[in-house]
Amino acid sequence: MKKLNTTILLVLGILVFANLVSEQYFFRLDLTEDNQYTLSDATEHIMESLENPITVKAYFSENLPPDIAKTKNDFEEYLIEYARNSDDNLVYTFINPNENEETEREALEAGINPVMINVREKDQMKQQKAFLGAVLELEEQKEVIPFMQPGAPLEYLLSSSIKKIAVTNKPQVGLMEGYGQASIAELSQVKTALDVLYDFKPTSINDSIAVPGTIKTLAMVRPTDTISEATFAKLDEFLKEGGNLFIALNRVNGNLNNAYGSSLATGVENWLRKKGLEVREDFVIDAQCATIGVQQHQGFFNFTSNVAFPYAPIIGNFTDHPVTKGLEAVVMQFASSMYFTPKDSLTTFTPLAFTSENSASKPAPQFFDIQKEWAESDFTSPKQTVAGVLEQTYANGNRCRIFVVGDGDFPISGGQQVQGDNVNLMVNAIDWLSDDTGLIELRTKGIKYRPIDKLEESTKTTLKYANFLLPIILVIVYGIVRIQMNKNKRSRRIEESYD
Repeated sequence: MKKLNTTILLVLGILVFANLVSEQYFFRLDLTEDNQYTLSDATEHIMESLENPITVKAYFSENLPPDIAKTKNDFEEYLIEYARNSDDNLVYTFINPNENEETEREALEAGINPVMINVREKDQMKQQKAFLGAVLELEEQKEVIPFMQPGAPLEYLLSSSIKKIAVTNKPQVGLMEGYGQASIAELSQVKTALDVLYDFKPTSINDSIAVPGTIKTLAMVRPTDTISEATFAKLDEFLKEGGNLFIALNRVNGNLNNAYGSSLATGVENWLRKKGLEVREDFVIDAQCATIGVQQHQGFFNFTSNVAFPYAPIIGNFTDHPVTKGLEAVVMQFASSMYFTPKDSLTTFTPLAFTSENSASKPAPQFFDIQKEWAESDFTSPKQTVAGVLEQTYANGNRCRIFVVGDGDFPISGGQQVQGDNVNLMVNAIDWLSDDTGLIELRTKGIKYRPIDKLEESTKTTLKYANFLLPIILVIVYGIVRIQMNKNKRSRRIEESYD
């Protein structure tokens, strides 16, 4: 009895000691793919630099389908890690808006957008209002995440929202205006995304006005007029001082109304050529392409049909790079290819976006045969480069980066929604050029869901029998090992007796 009491006291002592130690030295193992629950250095830096507490009110409905409810669990896991790294400067609470009318009204007034989802109840499908959002507050500042799409990059949503309300002076990103370039209004989706972390504003650059010293990155989107040599001299000065430049350039101009395309010169092409990068005077064509609406006549009726248009390539081949990470499809129209010829060892070029294996290019000018039936023999030049980054090192030790896309219109709205990855390409590029915190790495870091009902039948069967048989096998193996160990003990005892 005394030995038993001693053992119990010893176990209790170990548990108490372990509990005390765990409060001071807490750690968790992240065995997920891509370390999804391990905070990045950028996030840890943001949380450690907080001077005032942030309150997070998470509005999540209860009793949701497992694949949607997982978003709540994932978000809570992140909040635990954020709180641990904030030195008690992050406090969070979860609220169920479906609990009563008062909490639902609170969620709606806070800016949380509910969605209708299908749920099964008593073998019947019904629609339920679901909330998956959060409100972050720091003193008088407030940031709302109205809805968290399952699988969305939660760490990026949280970190960028915290940085948005915690940072008072945002880095400035300039949109070069004049010379027929795209306006801020035409880049509304890009501006919305960039405004989270930057002050994106129009900036005049010309013969007599240099790039302001407060600007780290300058964007030049779709110039149509000739740019003077004096203006390029101002840009060279900006780059020499460590500035970065984003260029979306139209080297050709296509018109679907008269089915004709011609070349376009603004001086940018000559300026880039001096640095070793040639944006060619051609039209990229690709079998992997978007469709356009074509008016057709049949009898007394007119109707619109969609036909494949190889002059609108869907870019899906990307180099592994922070700018392109997570991108799937960027839709371009009348894009041009580019080619780099090294001028010296101080200038490098990294191709980042390519056409498919079934692609080619056609020199300008060009007539567009919209009704043409394209054959495999039309696409003989695979993987045309349509975007990349040019890097230069100067004698003063500064290094500049020029991100170039061979299509000036890809991020422009034109009165309609821009393809999501079109916006992401420009935003990611400017983020990479401007930000040294590493948040860009998180923009496409989403949670990967692999529900079992999406697996193949053979895989399901394997998993089912593995779950059933593996515990039994382990018990049998353990039993065999125990029997063998007991036999060995008896053998040693018998040997000792004979001795």
